[in-house]
Amino acid sequence: MTHLSKGALVAVAASLLAGTAMAQETFVINSFGGAYEEAHRRLVIEPFEQMYNVEVEVVTAYSADALAQLRAQAENPQFDVIHFSGGQEVTAAAEGLLAPITPDQLSNYSQLYPFAVEGLEQGQGPVYSVAVLGLLSDGEAAPTSWNDLFSASNGEDVAIADITNTYGLLTLLMLNQVRGGTLDDIQPGLDAVTELLDNGAQILSSSPEFQQAFAQDATSLAAYAQDYAYTLQQAGLPIDFVQPAEGSPGIYITANVVAGRPNEELARAFVDLSISAAVQAGWAEALRYSPTNSTVELPVDLAGQVVYGDEAAANLVRFDPVVVNAQRSDWTDDWNRAIAQ
Repeated sequence: MTHLSKGALVAVAASLLAGTAMAQETFVINSFGGAYEEAHRRLVIEPFEQMYNVEVEVVTAYSADALAQLRAQAENPQFDVIHFSGGQEVTAAAEGLLAPITPDQLSNYSQLYPFAVEGLEQGQGPVYSVAVLGLLSDGEAAPTSWNDLFSASNGEDVAIADITNTYGLLTLLMLNQVRGGTLDDIQPGLDAVTELLDNGAQILSSSPEFQQAFAQDATSLAAYAQDYAYTLQQAGLPIDFVQPAEGSPGIYITANVVAGRPNEELARAFVDLSISAAVQAGWAEALRYSPTNSTVELPVDLAGQVVYGDEAAANLVRFDPVVVNAQRSDWTDDWNRAIAQ
């Protein structure tokens, strides 16, 4: 009997998968367009094509549209791997649209933080990166807590996002949690937003508005995304990202194998590559997304710009996406009434 090294076995497996891929017409995934898709192609898609001798067709489809397409194609699915950033994998798995993945089918499974694979048993794909919400500071505010948004010394220098922006919704829910609320009762969060407005805080709708506010010294402290802090730094603004002591919510991005396609093994290989340490380090460098692979090694300056390490990862907060998606419309109405007062 011939004994093969682990490396040789991997090479054989890749060769077999490549042969399978060549016999198939297409391998289709979705991505999210713009700079994200550019990084996605460089970090995952192009290396995957070379590794498995397969051509990947990329459909630009954001999460809600991707779920709608999956449902419409339920009898004849066209995607092999589907990516979600709004928790739609929970719904898709419950509806049988995703092919379950077992831990033994992912060589990088053991390297992931527990939160990244907690949905695997329910048929959801793993989380491969997180765009984290925290506090952006110009260096003078030196925040450590969500409660620093309410400091009298900050007052009119504070900015938060409108609820029409996902980071605005997450801000509301995080303030609600800090003030003792739950997803069944967001009134404490609404009261917190009202308090901020009474203190003179601004509500901004889009990322460019945050850049303008910092550039014009109209704000020195904001609740917003870690990756946008990097965008502001690239624009020459001295902005720091801080993960508050109470933790940070975020946008959890998952890679999922679609059920009913002939190339599920190849799709799992794509997911496995997506959760690898090297790829996740690339996402951190490219867009300042936080890794979910515990073995990722980042240089000190980059590590300080993302949520990195066991302790920081343990302080990530995830609100139930099913509840959030179901209640978002009602919460938006509640928000609008609160800020109109």
